[in-house]
Amino acid sequence: MVIACLRELCSCCCPDADSEPVSQETPSTMAPPAATAGVDDQTAAAAITHRTLEVGTGVRLHVAEAGPAGAPTVLLLHGFPELWYTWRHQMRALAAGGYRAVAPDLRGYGGSDAPAAGQYTALHVVGDLVGLIDALGEERVFVAAHDWGALTAWSLCLFRPDRVRALVALSVAYTPRSAARRPVDGLRALFGDDYYICRIQEPGAIEAEFGRLGTELVLRKFLSYRSPGPLFIPKSGWGSPDDEVPLPSWVTEEDLKYYTSEFERTGFTGGLSYYRALNKTWELTSPWTGAEINVPVKFIIGDLDLTYHSPGIQDFIHRGGFKKFVPLLDDVVVMKDVGHFINEEKPKEVSEHIISFIKKFN
Repeated sequence: MVIACLRELCSCCCPDADSEPVSQETPSTMAPPAATAGVDDQTAAAAITHRTLEVGTGVRLHVAEAGPAGAPTVLLLHGFPELWYTWRHQMRALAAGGYRAVAPDLRGYGGSDAPAAGQYTALHVVGDLVGLIDALGEERVFVAAHDWGALTAWSLCLFRPDRVRALVALSVAYTPRSAARRPVDGLRALFGDDYYICRIQEPGAIEAEFGRLGTELVLRKFLSYRSPGPLFIPKSGWGSPDDEVPLPSWVTEEDLKYYTSEFERTGFTGGLSYYRALNKTWELTSPWTGAEINVPVKFIIGDLDLTYHSPGIQDFIHRGGFKKFVPLLDDVVVMKDVGHFINEEKPKEVSEHIISFIKKFN
């Protein structure tokens, strides 16, 4: 999960990539479960296939795909602690609607390469996306993105609007970069050292805590988090390995088993490295302070999402700040009684929002 950036703390980035794609089978320790919950028979019939593409940054990305070749492409970007699999319902709905859905594991996740520490700034990750768009043979794509994926998508739109037809962003609004102070420093001043983004900063420390608790329990804790308040992971410990954390109704035991299998294989460091690159991204993107997003956008958020309760964010979203910096903002949807993992919690509704919006630009 990633908190919505405060106006004086937010960070953005830029891209670059160009190379011949290499397609190959994706290594996996466990096949994903059949994901038909929340979708009708027509969407369930759309097969999801997998391959690996080497993009222009030199990184190999595991990619899940559904839908007819040659159809308009929708690039689906996941957050933390997620995988391509977070989009399983939307992929089938998009395919049934005549779109080509493409959901990569971002660098550091799942079946994709995990470069060394320091290579997770937004410049690195957006470079992967530009390379992926090239490897797919596309000039422009639609994008739907959640959490860290949304933060990356905003950066893609900021620096390469020529590659994006329209964006549906979930949970994390765009907020302009400011020179006030580095993001992590500001969050520490607001919330203290136990705030989860601050706790993540020290390499190895949070990995040790997650190791103590066990991968499955860590995922249960994240996926079940529905408090609108900030998330804290105390240095004294994030609970006991014996804690019983029931899954929310929209995550099955089979879903959790797949997530757990993948994160046990890869560890969490790749995903945590995005948080550790926040300040570096902020430093590198100073030339774009005050820049606008010039791509058509729909924004969707749950009213129980912790990002919706970040200091100042609701005023920014609803009182003109958001529209000022995203002038092509088409609509803001606040879904009632919905938490952070909105595309999994409300799969049918989110799929309908995505399809109805991008149809405007076919």
